[in-house]
Amino acid sequence: MRLMERWRPLAQDGLLAAVLAVLLSVVVSVTPDGGVLDLAAVLAGSLVLVARQPAPLVALLVSTVCMLVVAVHIQPGPTAAFPVLAAVFAAVSARHRLAAALAGTAFLSAGLVADLIGDDGAVRSLQDTSLLVGWFVAAGVAATVARHRQAYLEEAERRAAEAERTREEAAGRRAGEERLRIARELHDSLTHSISIIKVQAGVAVHVARKRGEDVPPALLAIQDASGDAMRELRATLEVLRDSDHPDGEALASGLDRLDDLVERARSTGLAATVTISGTRRDLPAETDRAAYRIVQEALTNVSRHAGGAGAAVRIDYADGELVVRIDDDGEADPDAPPVPGTGLLGMRERVAALGGQLRAEPRPEGGFTVRAELPLGGPS
Repeated sequence: MRLMERWRPLAQDGLLAAVLAVLLSVVVSVTPDGGVLDLAAVLAGSLVLVARQPAPLVALLVSTVCMLVVAVHIQPGPTAAFPVLAAVFAAVSARHRLAAALAGTAFLSAGLVADLIGDDGAVRSLQDTSLLVGWFVAAGVAATVARHRQAYLEEAERRAAEAERTREEAAGRRAGEERLRIARELHDSLTHSISIIKVQAGVAVHVARKRGEDVPPALLAIQDASGDAMRELRATLEVLRDSDHPDGEALASGLDRLDDLVERARSTGLAATVTISGTRRDLPAETDRAAYRIVQEALTNVSRHAGGAGAAVRIDYADGELVVRIDDDGEADPDAPPVPGTGLLGMRERVAALGGQLRAEPRPEGGFTVRAELPLGGPS
């Protein structure tokens, strides 16, 4: 599109030059006094208009001189002024008003003198000259109007671009302020609560061990989970405070922490297994995080809703996608699909953002399945 816009003026000027060259060549050929010199002058004066926008002064000079030769020699009438008019228009548009006025005056004066000396008579010469004066003035006025209109359009485009940039900056500033507000709220509420949970769990474990008692697995799971929650919350806060901060990305959980996640689930009494197929490889950061979160949410739901059921986690590294599947052997009813909660909605949003597909539903043989297909190309 930009290439077409760049070459369109040149094509238009080329078409104008060709039309004038053909028209004036016909005029020269039907004029008794027309000769090879006149034909060459007509072709040069017309075809030079191709360069009237990149080199308006050159086009003005060449067309004026060439058409003066034709006008003085064979006196073809007002048609000889057409190339000069086009060159005057381009010169005025390029802010060369004085050069355009001098060229127009020279052409009109020489043409008038030639007509008066010739056989056309004074009356006809004055009539033709008056007509040409009107044409030259009209060309100058039209060029001035066109130039001011173009300047207005460019200014309007500049202001529109500036307004758009200002709106984007304002939107970015509001988004940044909102991220900071959310970060403060999370820090003031969740960080304090999770810290208390972690400290209390650590104290309880320490006291139990000091007394020589067995530490309950659930208490150890609470201690580990609270530590992981604090780590992930800090990473989230870093991302919220600075979306370009690399540490937030580095600290985010991925499938490299899948074993720890499953081990924590087992410590709560959930019988969980992990099966990985295909060739393990580095994943896009968003895909890696989404896969971890899907497994995390699915195991959480099994622990909360499936009561004593076991869960099987399968990770399949396929050619063009990563398939994450979590099946449990609970008592989900295929005829009564659960109402999607925040967790399922969050999973669907993550998968949709990556251009993948998610299926979360009861299995015909019993239990519940979550299957996510994540393209490895990243979001579309």
